[in-house]
Amino acid sequence: MASTNDLKNGMVLKLEGGQLWSVVEFQHVKPGKGPAFVRTKLKNVLSGKVVDKTFNAGVKVETATIDRRDMQFSYMDGDYFVFMDEETYDQLHVDRKSVGDAANFLIEGFTASVAQHEGSVLYVELPAAVVLTIKHTDPGVQGDRSTGGTKPAELETGHEIQVPLFITTGEKVKVDTRTSDYLGRVNS
Repeated sequence: MASTNDLKNGMVLKLEGGQLWSVVEFQHVKPGKGPAFVRTKLKNVLSGKVVDKTFNAGVKVETATIDRRDMQFSYMDGDYFVFMDEETYDQLHVDRKSVGDAANFLIEGFTASVAQHEGSVLYVELPAAVVLTIKHTDPGVQGDRSTGGTKPAELETGHEIQVPLFITTGEKVKVDTRTSDYLGRVNS
């Protein structure tokens, strides 16, 4: 339990029926008339939904302990992603739903942050950008354009992104894991 006066960004609260909400922003407000309150922006840990919620100052709220560990992606086992704890070498099977969009960028050996609460996996988080190889893309043909064009390219994970026309099959590129945007070439 913590007081609303102790809230910090990133803190995870257990509210309304055991749902987990992460504090995105908070603001203590002391109006000239009336009691103080805390205005917050909360993000649902599982669904990603963001809501605004106001608490009276000093009210007790239940906090949740989230265990975040860096784990290395080892291999696929049917519909499960198998991660290995880099400290204890324990293996953890994570279902596709918990991995979410991170599955588009996972290859063997990548390190990801796996968040767990009371033994169940909440989500898998990758770094903001990863370096992957272009598995296939058609040759770019420059036509009558005033600006540079893009073309589809398949990454080594099977995920398709848009890249500039000059990118060729076999090149390494940096990709934003949040938006699937091409960020640039990587010289190897």
